[in-house]
Amino acid sequence: MKTTYRQRIFGYFLLIFLLFAAGVILIERKQEQRFRTADLEARLDGYTEMVHEFINQHQPGQDSIGRLDELSRLMPQHIRISVISDEGRVWFDNEVTDVDRMDNHLGRPEIMNALYSSYGSNIRTSASTRRPYLYYARHFRTYYIRVALPYNMETRNMLKADNLFTYMIIALFVVALIFIHYVAERFSQSILQLRKFSSDIRKGQNIPEHIPFREDEVGEIGRELIDIFKQMENSKKTVEKEREKLIRHFRFSGEGLCIFNPEMEKIYANTHFIRYLNLMTDRPTFDAEDILKDEVFKPVIDFIHDKGKESNHTVFSISKNGKTFSVQAIAFEDKSFEIIIKDVTKAEKTRLLKQEMTSNIAHELRTPVTSLRGYLETLNNRELEESKQKQFIERAFQQTIRLSNLIDDVSIISKIEEAPAQFTIEKLNLALLVNEVRIDLSDKLAAAHIRFTSSIPDNLTLIGNYTLLYSIFRNLADNSISYAGRHIEIHISQYAEDEHYYYFSYYDTGSGVKEEHLSRLFERFYRVNEGRTRDTGGSGLGLSIVRHAILFHKGDIQVKNRTDGGLEFLFTLKK
Repeated sequence: MKTTYRQRIFGYFLLIFLLFAAGVILIERKQEQRFRTADLEARLDGYTEMVHEFINQHQPGQDSIGRLDELSRLMPQHIRISVISDEGRVWFDNEVTDVDRMDNHLGRPEIMNALYSSYGSNIRTSASTRRPYLYYARHFRTYYIRVALPYNMETRNMLKADNLFTYMIIALFVVALIFIHYVAERFSQSILQLRKFSSDIRKGQNIPEHIPFREDEVGEIGRELIDIFKQMENSKKTVEKEREKLIRHFRFSGEGLCIFNPEMEKIYANTHFIRYLNLMTDRPTFDAEDILKDEVFKPVIDFIHDKGKESNHTVFSISKNGKTFSVQAIAFEDKSFEIIIKDVTKAEKTRLLKQEMTSNIAHELRTPVTSLRGYLETLNNRELEESKQKQFIERAFQQTIRLSNLIDDVSIISKIEEAPAQFTIEKLNLALLVNEVRIDLSDKLAAAHIRFTSSIPDNLTLIGNYTLLYSIFRNLADNSISYAGRHIEIHISQYAEDEHYYYFSYYDTGSGVKEEHLSRLFERFYRVNEGRTRDTGGSGLGLSIVRHAILFHKGDIQVKNRTDGGLEFLFTLKK
């Protein structure tokens, strides 16, 4: 049966106090017995001194020895007196009549001790009388005087230690037991509380806010442990929350991420990682560890196994199945590592698009800059007639306008893509805005004999940016003026609406375009007729700006050829 902590501590203290009490009692009884023995020996020594004085008073010799009977009768009856010569022969013994028949006594223990220490004592049975005695012998110059007491009950009691001290020790021991029981009980209560506390933790039970530990050292330790545990629990909860956030981030992140331990076993992999892995490998797999087996990922494997690597991470690209992926491997100090896969197809396309746009801008700038340079060089190096000079200056001015328009268009389309937050939003009346476009283009419209008609309601308002909304209708109108031809009509209308959007139609009655060009009209710098378009002075970005401005306002735009001729643009703008 398993003992409790209280029983064990009580048992330990009980054993310690029991051994201590037994030791004290034993030592005290031995000490008292020694004192009593010494006291008795002192009395016996007095008897030997009396015998010696008696012998000296009656002149030493056989006569004085014979007269010791008189002295023995004067002494207590139970005292046995013996006189023994230096040779060990018994001269006198008051309890033995024929001393000549007694053995030589030099070998007796008390005589031997007296020879070397002047006195000696011993408890033994007499060979002469067959009775036990307490002997005491003292050596004088030529003889030994030995006195003895019968070792009976009376003598034993004289040598026996007093039991009063023993009773006192036992009483103190009982008091100590009560105290030990009280102390063990106090200790055990705190220990039991600590044990219950640890058991509750192991079982996952709720820990109460306050545990009534006693006001002692164990109780203080218990309270400290509870504080430490609560701090650990709070830290654990915080770590769990952060871990949950991290897992959610990994789960919903657009990146594929997988973490491996030093044994190259998967610890965690999100769904994007498995999906990207299947796009990059030739066979379907649901095991993230297959990334370490496929030849496509050899750079990752080489990096992980490279013990002398200078950097803790590496990045490389893989193009597979029409997509471009960036694969990054990061090694940690404990030899675990993680692999991150990003789908950079869109970013790569954006990079190529920007590269193409830069090339197109350079190409578009080259023509007006070359023309402008040619006109200015001619004016600078040659003397021309006034009419010719005016013509060259006018052409140079037109090229500067074309450059300015191109720069403005590039600026606005870049701003829409990269910094849309810079556009201010306000409440606008769309009918007034379209009327401003008509007024600004009135000269061009009149020169091309174009009729501009708008049926947008006067009270139609929406939340948007003035510059971008203006550019939508201005660029559509410029496109018609430049490419649709002369003697045409432009019509703008708001033909429908729902809870969230207004629906608009813009069309002209011009020549339209071939069907194969419709899907590319909104591309940057796309030209239906390269030579004719440049003659018009357009930047090639007008319709691209229209599309981006409509997308900025959470709308959409489509284009089609009208049955009666011309192009029609159908678009929406969020209310």
